[in-house]
Amino acid sequence: MNIDDFTRDRLITAARQAAKNAHAPYSHFGVGAALLLSDGSTITGCNFENVSYGLSLCAETVALATANAAGRLANVLAVAVIGGVIGADGQVTGTKPVGPCGRCRQVINEAAQIGKRDIIIWCAGAEGDLVERHLLSELLPHAFGPADLGIG
Repeated sequence: MNIDDFTRDRLITAARQAAKNAHAPYSHFGVGAALLLSDGSTITGCNFENVSYGLSLCAETVALATANAAGRLANVLAVAVIGGVIGADGQVTGTKPVGPCGRCRQVINEAAQIGKRDIIIWCAGAEGDLVERHLLSELLPHAFGPADLGIG
């Protein structure tokens, strides 16, 4: 799958915008995610922490659940993930690329297997030009998913 730099940059910008809405009063680490759908539209999400840490939601999971609620889970082509420290001024900063955690990789795999495609994952910081490109199959080899249950 070939996605142009303009589209990649637009997706990263959307993820950076989403991170500004992160609810991260405990970690002070804001994460934003943006999904590129097959029709060129985007869906975003940000992390949502809870005082009971296990109830917290990652940005990627929020975005994918939103896509699913819209009936669009099978249409996900790519995901941009960014993250950084939330300062006292509320700004998210940091140039180190942030990637999806293991749980999020598994959730992204659900969309990949339902859509019958590998998904591109772009990892970036909250600021700067450094972007890493990965395929989900590289980040989660030998993934378990719907196909293993005879679904899809």
